[in-house]
Amino acid sequence: MRVSKYILPTLKENPSDAVVLSHRLMVRAGLMRKESAGMYAYLPLGLRVLRKITNIVKEEMDRAGAHECLMPELTNADYWKESGRWETMGPEMFRITDRNGLEYSLGPTHEEAFTNLVRSVISSYRDLPINLYQINTKFRDEIRPRFGVIRSKEFIMKDAYSFDIDQKGLDESYNAMAKAYRRIFERCGLETIPVQADSGNMGGSASEEFMVASDIGEETLLLCEKCGYRANSEKAEYTRPAAGSKSAAEEMKEVHTPDIKTIDDLVKFFKCEEGMFLKSIIYVADGKPLMVVVPGSREVNEHKLKNFTGALELDLATDEIVQKVTGAPFGSAGPAGIKDTRIIFDISVKDMSNAVTGANKMDYHFSGVNPGRDFAVKEEADVTSARAGDICPKCGAPMYEKKGIEVGHIFKLGYKYTKAMNLTVLDEKGGSVTPIMGCYGIGVNRTMAAVVEQCSDERGIIWPKEVAPFQVHLVGISKTDDETMAVDEIYEKLIAAGIDVLYDDRKASPGFKFADADLIGIPLRITAGKGFFANGELEFKERSGKEILNVPADKLLDTIKEYLK
Repeated sequence: MRVSKYILPTLKENPSDAVVLSHRLMVRAGLMRKESAGMYAYLPLGLRVLRKITNIVKEEMDRAGAHECLMPELTNADYWKESGRWETMGPEMFRITDRNGLEYSLGPTHEEAFTNLVRSVISSYRDLPINLYQINTKFRDEIRPRFGVIRSKEFIMKDAYSFDIDQKGLDESYNAMAKAYRRIFERCGLETIPVQADSGNMGGSASEEFMVASDIGEETLLLCEKCGYRANSEKAEYTRPAAGSKSAAEEMKEVHTPDIKTIDDLVKFFKCEEGMFLKSIIYVADGKPLMVVVPGSREVNEHKLKNFTGALELDLATDEIVQKVTGAPFGSAGPAGIKDTRIIFDISVKDMSNAVTGANKMDYHFSGVNPGRDFAVKEEADVTSARAGDICPKCGAPMYEKKGIEVGHIFKLGYKYTKAMNLTVLDEKGGSVTPIMGCYGIGVNRTMAAVVEQCSDERGIIWPKEVAPFQVHLVGISKTDDETMAVDEIYEKLIAAGIDVLYDDRKASPGFKFADADLIGIPLRITAGKGFFANGELEFKERSGKEILNVPADKLLDTIKEYLK
């Protein structure tokens, strides 16, 4: 491809609305342009990369035994209502009504659609196992689209769905997908960190995220160097340290705390650490008030809380509900004296002594509070977020944190959708059995952005070989028509040899062309300049290195082919 005939609008300056590296470089290198908030158009160079990633995904999915389909992007509301998710998906799901009053969704995911498809084409245990996938556009009405295509309203996703006769079959399908995902991301040149994850709205018994370490990642990962435990912050277990010796129990006293509402205010007022406070937060779970009590030094993990309670909807209580539950305004809540309201204590609360907590009375707190004596701990669970320094739940060593970008997620869905949508097959004895499901997703354009985040330097992108838009970037530095014709012959030889080459044949300065070559990031740059016209040697330079080799023209094809191996 000749650059002079190509749409390649590179930019010297960063776009004003791009705050992360991948967004800046993908726009500057001419890969994409913004259409509107959370929506991007892919230019020819960017589309080539997307197709390279897509082909890798297809090859590995096919290798793992999955079969490609293509589903409508508009999904029937009836299927969502069968599964119960029409009401629970929330405002992120685009809902549409057609001229006949029929309801649809622009699919954010396709569990229901694939379950409906499968129940129309299988009838016997002999049809299982089956794993179907598609690579298609998804839609989510993100409240804050940001970071370019890392969090957008419209995105390309590979989603696969396995159907097995029993748990053993699901385990085999899940493990096959886990191996395929490792191969996919390795071929894309990405170093990923697989971590245990929360299943969220998808449901199911287990899930694993494939994360790319990045300072801009929206996920916090908890990792153990000693045993290899890995989980995201939604899933990471908090392990209560071994209880030490307790101080002698003090008398519980009511303390006047005028205008003291936050933990920071309490720390200053009582002159002690925030871990000495009991923080009581009122939620509404499926319409019923719920108090959650955690140490002042820790944060409630709403994913854990929702999973523990089984609530479909979980929201912070309004001031009116707080007043009704505690008899006091926000900032004065505490577990002592609360009746007729469910209270869940974090597992770290029971071992606390002489704590400070709200007195359920405006401008008053209790000091010298001791769980078990001053209130009963009837229901406890791990409902706070783990953090750096916490004990690993597997080996007891301290954990550390990293930020990460999620590029893939696999789930053991179980029977959530097949039971809700009445998908059954005949077993060996002619009886009816419900298949068990798995779900496996990869964000294709997010993977592309993650590659740019991980594979770049101060000059631009450094594409790994398998996902690069072209294999070779030929730069011609010619001054006369005869010299231009000589470089054209090199280009034609590369094309004839099956080399995927981008040829910069523009009438521009060498510095301009080299800067563009570094920005675009094709793995191998071949320069036909003074050395070529003087003695027939071309410059051979890898984008990832600094060394420049001089290669005779008659050895060029062999040298390139050896490099591409």
